Amino acid sequence: MAGLWFEDFDNGMVFDHEWTRTITETDNRWFSLLTMNPQPLHIDAHAAARTEFGRPIVNSLFTLGCMVGMSVHDTTLNTTVANLGMTDVKFPHPLFEGDTIRVRTTVLSKRDSASRPDDGIVTFRHECYNQDDVLCGTCDRAALMRKRPGTG
Repeated sequence: MAGLWFEDFDNGMVFDHEWTRTITETDNRWFSLLTMNPQPLHIDAHAAARTEFGRPIVNSLFTLGCMVGMSVHDTTLNTTVANLGMTDVKFPHPLFEGDTIRVRTTVLSKRDSASRPDDGIVTFRHECYNQDDVLCGTCDRAALMRKRPGTG
């Protein structure tokens, strides 16, 4: 399914995105190093073993990227203009290498854009769960969405 137009969204809509993703050691190491985050908790298995977690935890910005990215196909693919901002980003439970995640998105609100008559703003809440259905991340995201052509 391609992304939806602004008009297609209703407050309270819920998307249980079909795709899942198993986070690998390589994902975590490469993402951390590519983003210049040398935190041993993410990239050094021996150092991470001495922490309360006992093993490396997944970089939270990778988790955030997956939460948003895994929602795109069902919600904003080819119909978004831009992300306007993210708020209330939380990571209530760590993700570990080898965990498999799934994402749920809820439409919190929508409104016409005051400055762009052909666009509207939709606010989404993304939630990331691990394979045990434990909530591992949340994020509220405002997206500038295209209106269906000819309706603006």
